[in-house]
Amino acid sequence: MNPEKLPRSFVYLSFFILALAIAFALWGVPYFFQPPQVEGISATYGSGTLRARVTSILEEGEIDLGETRQPYQVMLVELLEGEYQGILMEVDYGKRQVRPNLSPFVPGDEIFITLGRRPDGVLSAFYVDFVRSGPLLALFAVFVLAILLISGWKGLRALLAMAFSLLVIIGYIIPRILAGEDPVTISLIGSAILLGVSLYVTYGWNLKTHASVLSMIFVLLITGLLAVLFIALTRLSGSGNEDALFLAQMSGVTINLRGLLLGGLIIGALGVLDDLVTTQSSAVFELYRANPAFKFWELFRTAMRIGQDHVAATVNTLVLAYAGASLPTLLLFTLGQGNYGFLLNAEMVAEEIVRTLVGSLGLVAAVPITTLIAISLALYSHRLGAIRPYLGSETGSGEGHSHHHHHH
Repeated sequence: MNPEKLPRSFVYLSFFILALAIAFALWGVPYFFQPPQVEGISATYGSGTLRARVTSILEEGEIDLGETRQPYQVMLVELLEGEYQGILMEVDYGKRQVRPNLSPFVPGDEIFITLGRRPDGVLSAFYVDFVRSGPLLALFAVFVLAILLISGWKGLRALLAMAFSLLVIIGYIIPRILAGEDPVTISLIGSAILLGVSLYVTYGWNLKTHASVLSMIFVLLITGLLAVLFIALTRLSGSGNEDALFLAQMSGVTINLRGLLLGGLIIGALGVLDDLVTTQSSAVFELYRANPAFKFWELFRTAMRIGQDHVAATVNTLVLAYAGASLPTLLLFTLGQGNYGFLLNAEMVAEEIVRTLVGSLGLVAAVPITTLIAISLALYSHRLGAIRPYLGSETGSGEGHSHHHHHH
């Protein structure tokens, strides 16, 4: 291979990526910033609820509800919001319906209530739930502090990346799926933006991160294609998931459930993918820095040995993550006692199987893909000529800027 000329595949790859970038700038960016209009969501979940603070306990005792005796409370609460703010209402808890055996309320607790009018026109309040935001915020604060203490600036960058990811999921992926757009496309675009940005925020603008982001986009495309293929072959409709069905009933929009399943699959593989791609690309650059005399295939074989161990561990992680998320489904297995053939075939189980296997396939593909892209960047980046300075350093750790491009 003549070292003066760029490998042809590399040129093609660069053009392809450039084309993608231009297409995204022309089509993606405007599309990304215009929010879709969602029609026909009938009752928004939790719209009629108001916050109220318990001011005093009027009555406590035990009550017979058919076969169970349970404690109940009648509380006086002050409404904290809405048109009746500041008004005191009576709320009973545990008098009509079975209540979870939790510690009783004390004055000062905040609860959610709904207001309803009785047939005689009297306004009455009903208990809905406990306000959990206090403890949740406290936990979040502890989490942020811990991350900042342990990893300093890197930690701050990771937190920013996390906030951005949530923003993309809540502000982009979910509204578009609700508006009835194709969940697969949305999840793929969303994931690419989400991971691309968060990788750059966390690891900086350098060759190592470029390699990670490129390979990630390829892996997402491959995972997407595999998922589309196998969901079509297994004829999964996506109705194996109760939450999805609840969503479909709640909103008047016809949500493509099969696509929702797919989108979930892609986003599910993301977290693990991030880790895998970054480590692999890091391994390549470190190996090359340690021994700049490596030839393409030597480097590939060495990096792949590192990758293989990682894939084994990662696939296990993924399977456990999916199994954990689908414990209710796995419970059916034990109830099925024996008829495993049918159970494996049932929609919700097949859904989990496809999800896990496709996700894992994507991860397995991620290792060679990342390795190839990272090696190409490590070995041949100096041939990019004029573009090279704009790509940043090799690994962003300051050293190893292109001191050792021997024997050109």
